[in-house]
Amino acid sequence: MIELPDDVHEFIRQVTGASSVFDASIVQSLWSGYGQIYRVHLVGSAAESVIVKHVRPPSKSDHPRGWDGDQSHQRKLRSYEVELHWYRDFAARCDGDVRVPHCYGTTSGDGQIMFVLEDLDAAGYPLRRGSLNRSGVTMGLRYLANFHATFLGVSPTGLWKRGTYWHLETRPDELAAMGTCDLKRFAADIDSALNGCRFQTLVHGDAKVANFCFSADGSAIAAVDFQYVGGGCGMKDVAYFLGSCQDDSQCERDESLLLDTYFEAFHSRRAKIVGKTDGTIGRELESEWRSMYPVAWADFTRFMLGWCPGHSKLTRYSHDVAARVVEQIRSSRSL
Repeated sequence: MIELPDDVHEFIRQVTGASSVFDASIVQSLWSGYGQIYRVHLVGSAAESVIVKHVRPPSKSDHPRGWDGDQSHQRKLRSYEVELHWYRDFAARCDGDVRVPHCYGTTSGDGQIMFVLEDLDAAGYPLRRGSLNRSGVTMGLRYLANFHATFLGVSPTGLWKRGTYWHLETRPDELAAMGTCDLKRFAADIDSALNGCRFQTLVHGDAKVANFCFSADGSAIAAVDFQYVGGGCGMKDVAYFLGSCQDDSQCERDESLLLDTYFEAFHSRRAKIVGKTDGTIGRELESEWRSMYPVAWADFTRFMLGWCPGHSKLTRYSHDVAARVVEQIRSSRSL
């Protein structure tokens, strides 16, 4: 157990209505030593516990792979400001089909940010998974489809203009670190294709399996970690999610079926929102986004090759998809 500062205790009591706060324990440290996540128990509140995300940037970053430059530091600081805007201005639009933690309150100042969030473990989402069976993959895809359908056409004001933590504009160092290859040569074309999509939504931006929480019986799902939420094509989340929880053979064999699952859920959610099927617009969106699925894979592969060229996520499938995208770009240029 740890002792929290008095001002942190007071803020938690203020936003939760608790009479007292006790039994604080560390859940995990934030990436590169930028703070801690705590579970804190309460007395006199409707909630028995909350999660406190306390961002306190270090004087010197300790990135596990050595990316400690000023650009990296500023990107991380911006990511927590984005998450603050997400909870203040956007999260309330989510419902049971797009389950996110309730935010009791946020505060910022003196270079620090603090979030007091619903404890999803206590709310019935205690499981975290490193891999998923078909049912789990389907749940994740439906969640992302519901998320993207909910925020279709919404302006990312206060969020990242371009969502995801790996998009090209914020990763010049990783691009420079890549060896000479066609994927590096055509990186701007790939980025431009994704950014130029007619249909834009908000993307989660870090939709790996580790950022999803599951109910004990496996029937419900919620998402956390909204530091890189912003505008973009929904396929960026889908490709990244599938790459985090499936192997090469599954991604290759089931690609069409997985996209079918996603778009069925997407259209269903849109029908609920607008009161009818999207018709022509829905078909045009699906056509555009399906064509962007391999492009999204190629975009993430480009980042990984610069960031950590030996990473396990750089699989045969990811290289094959990226090679096909590069060949399409090269062919289009020769016409």
